[in-house]
Amino acid sequence: MTNIKKIAILTGGGDAPGLNAVVRAATLTAINKYGLEVVGIKNGYRGLFLGESQMIKLCEDNVSEIIGKGGTILYNSNKDNLFKYPKRNKNGFVRDENGNIIYENLSHVAVENLKKAGIDAMIIVGGDGTLTSGRDYSRMGIRVVGVPKTIDNDLNSTDVTFGFDTAINRCTDAIECLRTTGEAHHRIMVLEVMGRSAGHLALHSGIAGAADVILIPEIPYDINIVAEKVKKVLNTKRQYAIVVVSEGVTSPDGKASGMATELSPDGFKFKGVGDSIATALQTIINSDRDDNGYAISETLMDVEARAVTLSHIARGGSPTAGDRVLCSRYGSYAIDALMSGKDKHMVSLRDGKLTTVTLEEVIPSNDMNRNFRPVKPDDELVEMARTIGISFGDK
Repeated sequence: MTNIKKIAILTGGGDAPGLNAVVRAATLTAINKYGLEVVGIKNGYRGLFLGESQMIKLCEDNVSEIIGKGGTILYNSNKDNLFKYPKRNKNGFVRDENGNIIYENLSHVAVENLKKAGIDAMIIVGGDGTLTSGRDYSRMGIRVVGVPKTIDNDLNSTDVTFGFDTAINRCTDAIECLRTTGEAHHRIMVLEVMGRSAGHLALHSGIAGAADVILIPEIPYDINIVAEKVKKVLNTKRQYAIVVVSEGVTSPDGKASGMATELSPDGFKFKGVGDSIATALQTIINSDRDDNGYAISETLMDVEARAVTLSHIARGGSPTAGDRVLCSRYGSYAIDALMSGKDKHMVSLRDGKLTTVTLEEVIPSNDMNRNFRPVKPDDELVEMARTIGISFGDK
């Protein structure tokens, strides 16, 4: 048994369904099993910087009924890396002579605030960006246990992150809704889903939603091959097609869709590739008409493609039962791990069993773009999808 008496729980990064379920399980385990005092840090690492004003006591009364509540009662922030915090003044960001933002390391303020509050250890709930800071605080002597969260399911060292199951269900529901309008109007329906540079969400929801085409960043595609697949489907009795696209896929011209942004943790905000692909498919298929001017048939004289970007809808709302159970397991096990001396670790699910992995293994690099877990092009799910007729636009 460690000498821990008071702990803090912090949720950081993007929101994900199940955050409150983790907070609930961790709090109740800490109190009921170990008699600990529990504090919640509001607004992520920004709250850790501001100190006492952002700390709230967590107890059975304020966590017992939050398991099904979306978002997080502690709020989130994904722009407050205290190890690299942008300097500000009344005009906004402070910049050097080249126009670059000037950063400073304010991590010591957070450590001082933890000591002032008598906090002995932290449960940090987040993805790669949040856990990078968690790793760095552990290097400064703070006892930290991480909990893996991201709807993208792309975090190293765990089979599954919480929030992923709920996001798959949101995306699959969206596909089913698009199917009805696609069928009614004989259209190509393109759904753009989140995932950044990993295609797990598109892959799983595309399979679950019986998509005709799934495009993911890990498998380069040829828009003409996609068009041929879609045209083949339109020529069947169905006369509509479903294409699921991960936001990190390049547009048909080979460029990333979105914009560079100084505020994004990894410098780029993905958006719009679904529109580019829909436009390209519509143009290619309609450019090849028969002597009657039909692109497909007399009922499909002019093929129409429509794109929908699901965006934050996939990460909002109440978590599924699967995520509620997983989050409860993660939250409770995080406390057990902490009290057994497994700080500087992240809780992990491996082959259905809970375990821990060092934060150094989870976050091996300071480059966020190198820490994620991509889909393997020869993954069993990819091969199965090909077998049942789903195209990835590569052959």
